[in-house]
Amino acid sequence: MSSAPVVLCQSTKCPRGNPPSRLECPTCNKLGVRGSFFCGQECFKADCKNHKVIHDLVRAPNDGTFNPFQNYPFSGTLRPVYPLSPKREVPAHIPRPDYALREDGVPISEMRTLGNPPRVLDADEIQKMRTACRLGREVLDLAASHIRPGITTDELDSIVHQATIDRNAYPSPLNYRKFPKSVCTSVNEVICHGIPDQRKLKEGDIINLDISLYYDGLHSDLNATYPVGNIDEDSAKLIRTTRECLDAAIKMCKPGALFRDIGKAIEPIARANGCAVVRTYTGHGVNNLFHTAPNIPHYAKNKAVGSMKPGMCFTIEPMINLGGNWDVQHWDDSWTATTIDGKRSAQFEETLLITESGVEVLTAEGDSTKSY
Repeated sequence: MSSAPVVLCQSTKCPRGNPPSRLECPTCNKLGVRGSFFCGQECFKADCKNHKVIHDLVRAPNDGTFNPFQNYPFSGTLRPVYPLSPKREVPAHIPRPDYALREDGVPISEMRTLGNPPRVLDADEIQKMRTACRLGREVLDLAASHIRPGITTDELDSIVHQATIDRNAYPSPLNYRKFPKSVCTSVNEVICHGIPDQRKLKEGDIINLDISLYYDGLHSDLNATYPVGNIDEDSAKLIRTTRECLDAAIKMCKPGALFRDIGKAIEPIARANGCAVVRTYTGHGVNNLFHTAPNIPHYAKNKAVGSMKPGMCFTIEPMINLGGNWDVQHWDDSWTATTIDGKRSAQFEETLLITESGVEVLTAEGDSTKSY
């Protein structure tokens, strides 16, 4: 019988010159990877970050998909599943915003208005906003009807893209600051700006669909969070709480109301339900520009400037995290924002119009807008 082969220390940083070694990586042993030996704990720990790439490669599905950020310290269990599908085309006859035509995706028109006060729309613009928002709601409801275990977020992006161009509208997220898709799909611990990819939705997931479209020179913007099959009670409570936060904020909107007071309506509800309000992202003005004044924080004791006037259009879109942590971390794709503790997050968003007597929810669910 021949003797067992000599295995040298696998560390790329071994200070002993990679001698014959007997300390085996326990994870490699479980995965069936042979030959992962180190001369001691010092070498094992020093090379741990590089060595873990082997674990990820072995665990990766044998279907051509992969995680592009192998060494990223993910806070939760969600992982990106690449490759991304090619950029979807928009027919040439559909009008598009300025950033859609730029290689860098920079919205020059927005940059030129920085520091300007919120714009008051005229009667013609208001009617166009109603139409754009109605179309946005149609697209969101259609996409949501396809949510089920087994569908990929990229398939949902395809549905949103096709439904948008079928309405002779441009999907506002596409190429906005180089965002690669037509919708944001934020799953589980993703707070916002999730990029649709090849991951299949699973029973028990929650997913936010953030729909925006550009029609007749104006943008609509709305989103909602949905269960995927049966979800646990914590997730269901999170979704209910987030919707309650948004509804409470909408009800306080009227001429003369202060933008800084929106957070006062939201944060007490979130805290009472064991949740935290994300501070990194805000609501915003929306009209011929995708994002513009006013800036609308969702937390209490903020310093937002200004008050509401008839003819102003803006979004309120609270992002609510389970637990007490509101902070954010970003994946290496420059977009995906997640909770830092891996707990779940939910969001709802509506586009609102301030009227002479109150507020009109332009993106309301159902056949018509809602007024308060």
